[in-house]
Amino acid sequence: MAMATTELFFFFFFFFFYFFLILPSASSVGVNYGTLGNNLPSPKRVAQLLQSTLIDKVKIYDTNPEILNAFSNTGIDLIVAVENHLVSNLSSDTSVADQWFSTRVVPFIPATSVVAIAVGNEYLTTNDDRVPDPDSLVRAVQNLHAVLVARGLDRKIKVTTPHSMAVLASSFPPSSSTFAPNLAQTMDSLLDFLADTGAPFMVNAYPYFAYRGNPETVNLQYALLGNSTTGVRDPKGYVYYNMLDAQIDAVRSAINALGFGNRTIKITVSESGWPSKGDAGDIAATKENAKTYNARLIERAQTSKGTPMKPREKIDIFVFALFNENKKKGGTTERNFGIFNGDGSKVYDMDLSCEFCSSNGGTTSFGFGERASGGGGVLRGPSVWCVAKPHAAEKVLQAVLDFCCGPGGVDCRDIYNESGECFEPNKLLAHASYAMNSYYQMHGRNFWNCDFKGTGLVTFSDPSYGPCRYPQQ
Repeated sequence: MAMATTELFFFFFFFFFYFFLILPSASSVGVNYGTLGNNLPSPKRVAQLLQSTLIDKVKIYDTNPEILNAFSNTGIDLIVAVENHLVSNLSSDTSVADQWFSTRVVPFIPATSVVAIAVGNEYLTTNDDRVPDPDSLVRAVQNLHAVLVARGLDRKIKVTTPHSMAVLASSFPPSSSTFAPNLAQTMDSLLDFLADTGAPFMVNAYPYFAYRGNPETVNLQYALLGNSTTGVRDPKGYVYYNMLDAQIDAVRSAINALGFGNRTIKITVSESGWPSKGDAGDIAATKENAKTYNARLIERAQTSKGTPMKPREKIDIFVFALFNENKKKGGTTERNFGIFNGDGSKVYDMDLSCEFCSSNGGTTSFGFGERASGGGGVLRGPSVWCVAKPHAAEKVLQAVLDFCCGPGGVDCRDIYNESGECFEPNKLLAHASYAMNSYYQMHGRNFWNCDFKGTGLVTFSDPSYGPCRYPQQ
């Protein structure tokens, strides 16, 4: 009987491994959830409605307790923020950062899956009532990370800061891009921090603004991510068929120019979108263009496609924005980036349904036009698991198993007890896979939570077998 169980496990395991190889890896589709409006749905309703969409990450601009509570047990990852006016305070001392984290975030985790803290928003280039202090930003980021390390949460929650494209001296041609000279020292410190901690470099990239400023020279389809026929050629031979790729690679070149080309720093597009309405004379701000851009942006976010400089490096993208915000300062454009109106109706038709999201119970139609599951205990997707690579070194796998079942906090009784449902097959590979997946699901299903010194891989196929059920978030 034990032999049959072993053979069954390895049959399914290698089948799942093969299936994983022919599928693209999962990419995140995120959305920015701003709340500068007096007609918006309650956070609880927003969280409920998003669970059955393809949105799996939500970025907010503060630590609104109502929002954090609403997204508990939804399976949706949350990125919270330190407001710009608080950056200086958090930079003063680690104890101040710890107090902020203790009061703003700790009460809601782990039920709410907070995966990152954005310190400020375009802090270095925002023109408001303060004079930005670059050193304060660096210290605030470092202080918050120290707080997470002390609490053992630095693998689960990353610390970073979103930048505007204005941190660049110029963005064209992409291969020649550098950071603004007055920000080079600050960027060097931030990049060193990101490389050391595995946090992404966040950039708010808007082809719309580039087109609006130069409609005579910028092709509209190029700005709308629409594979223009001729493309734009970089002096180093890269060809760009849409502006967003060029903007991302401009940031990449600036990072490399500071000497970080050989260190791993992922780039995340923390904001990108297109307005559906603008002021008089803004002919590009239309519902049709907004629908075209955001549909293509979401499609791009769902793929593993990189950029001309790094074709195989997938880019996480956060669409801006979830709602039109009628109390936002600025022109008409600023208040009309939303996919949805305040009453929950769509500004334009946009398919956000999730083909692979799991749900229980019946379905109900809501104002957003998506389908949300009835009942509680929703499992949403995409459904992914983490397993051990078949040829991983046993010494490393044993160390990984010991970590997961010890400091990692995984309940390993099912694989350690002979009566446990996942004890058979009594093989290191099987036991490590179960423990690695449990840790991965517990800590937010981030790519770095399935690395395990290069021994883990993510799969869309449920590795459960016989009585042994692999948990999912």
